[in-house]
Amino acid sequence: MARCGIVTGVSTPPGGFEVPLWRAIAVFRVASLAYVCALALRDADRYAHPLAAAGLVLLMAVWTGVTAVGYADPARRRWPLLLADLGVVLGIMLATPWVIGRTALAAGVPTLAVAWLAGPVLAWAVSGGRRRGTVAALVLGAADLVTRERIGGSSLTGVILLLLAGVVVGHVARLAVTAEERLHRAVELEAATRERERLARDIHDSVLQVLALVQRRGAHLDGEAGELARLAGEQEAALRALIGGAASAGTVVDGGPVDLRGLLNRYASATVSLSAPATPVPLPGPVAHELAAATAAALDNVARHTDGRAWVLVEDEGTTVTVSIRDEGPGFAAGRLEEAAAEGRLGVARSIRGRLADLGGTVRITSAPGVGTELELTVEREGR
Repeated sequence: MARCGIVTGVSTPPGGFEVPLWRAIAVFRVASLAYVCALALRDADRYAHPLAAAGLVLLMAVWTGVTAVGYADPARRRWPLLLADLGVVLGIMLATPWVIGRTALAAGVPTLAVAWLAGPVLAWAVSGGRRRGTVAALVLGAADLVTRERIGGSSLTGVILLLLAGVVVGHVARLAVTAEERLHRAVELEAATRERERLARDIHDSVLQVLALVQRRGAHLDGEAGELARLAGEQEAALRALIGGAASAGTVVDGGPVDLRGLLNRYASATVSLSAPATPVPLPGPVAHELAAATAAALDNVARHTDGRAWVLVEDEGTTVTVSIRDEGPGFAAGRLEEAAAEGRLGVARSIRGRLADLGGTVRITSAPGVGTELELTVEREGR
């Protein structure tokens, strides 16, 4: 399966996770061939046709080199080589009774291929998973049983080991492919996230500021200028929603931090201007949600007591995070909030100050008649 690198500057080779498995198969075939040579030298005097046996061992050595070179190239790991591999090993196994002789086999002389016959099983398993490995194991296992004079416990054990090798190696190979695909998806997501953040910074530094400026300067004008200001405000809100949604995607982890920008972005509108850092503002989940709820309560007060225009500013100061809500409403005199609380109107006391007190944060309210109101909600980074 061919794969290409992502725009992170690092290219990933095709089937990168499978390369060690193919190398391991090549090493196994060389090691098992050495074992075959050792047995052939030991039992040569018991073979019915020693020269033919030497020829088959030479063929096995040549084929070991062919498969090592062939399987090293991903483009060649296809049916022609896989079938040829299975056919060559199968032919050597079926020639074993004639080369070694029925008498020697009955006396316990090992077959010529012994462990070397597992090479195609491993290759089929790595190339196609458990099912393909099982098919190769059954074919070669049946051929191994046919070549024996009598079938005993050791013969069946060899077939079972072949089956286990096909199933286990095939399963591991599929896990490697799955892990590689997940890694590529993670790399693609990271690259996309970085690109979104870059675009968000560019838009934040240019387009959004221009739209906000147009909206503020033309908010109180009549005619086409006022309509242009209103449209600019709507487009600013839409762009902030788009940027906030992209920037906060994937930033919530179970039990982990939450990007405050994603929670506050839902309150941005044509009448509520939200300014936040271009990078995430992570806070513990409960702290972020309570701070957002307190901000929503403050904006509700703005909507009830003013024309609805408000400016929200998020400041990430490292150890603390501050959300400022400012309006240009009628404001109120000093002591008015205490009077409202005494009269049983506890909106600010409970919805805003109560929430921040539970978080260990602070609320600073600045207001005067005719100059509007500003709230500063500050929480510690770690929360309480």
